[in-house]
Amino acid sequence: MNTKAVFEGLVFDEEDQQLAISFVGNEACYVINDAGFLRHISSEQIDRQVLNALFGQIEENKEAITEQTVKMIGQDDLFTHAIIQNQLENVDEQMDKILENGLPEAGRSYLGMLGFKIVVNYHGEVIRVEQPALPAEGDE
Repeated sequence: MNTKAVFEGLVFDEEDQQLAISFVGNEACYVINDAGFLRHISSEQIDRQVLNALFGQIEENKEAITEQTVKMIGQDDLFTHAIIQNQLENVDEQMDKILENGLPEAGRSYLGMLGFKIVVNYHGEVIRVEQPALPAEGDE
């Protein structure tokens, strides 16, 4: 049971309406207005779907993430590669921590300004995750 909605302010319905957060007991829920009927969907249900998709992208791009990270920090050595690879191998362990603690408000605001957006249907199923993309090489 989640007590925080990880992506509060970033989840929208199919009508492009931002979902409010409400609590059922101690459990955080996203509230979907279905023609006046307020559906309370457990935040964990939606948040876990999004995190699984994001972690899947990390898994697919582990090598590129490692290479870019070592370049950014200026530590292109075998030891640093191993540390970063190890952290990327253990992202599943991080999911429960993220679900428990949520994201800082400033982080969520920044994601929103970048165009990060989650769209769900009335059953709480994630339809799509819109996220900013890097420009293709050669694009200005």
